[in-house]
Amino acid sequence: MDLGGSSIGSNVDLSKISERDKQELQQFVLNESQKARIQSSIHGLTDTCFRKCIPAGTIKKGALDKYEEPCMRQCVDRFLDANMVVLKELERLRQ
Repeated sequence: MDLGGSSIGSNVDLSKISERDKQELQQFVLNESQKARIQSSIHGLTDTCFRKCIPAGTIKKGALDKYEEPCMRQCVDRFLDANMVVLKELERLRQ
């Protein structure tokens, strides 16, 4: 879809674009919104697990040590498990 090479900040008359382009634009916005939510979730997970597993004030310049790596792995696993429980419950409530 091409909106005439206009930049994000310029005014675009949406009444002049086709229904197909409007649908594509809506889908694009939906996809980008989902990407942003996933990215935000990953950043939150990274921050939470890092604070839990890496001692405060530690500056990591290489691989995680033998204690940090399993801690990070377990933290991520529990986060994913919790998300699955929430998603399953939301799906159950939808039905």
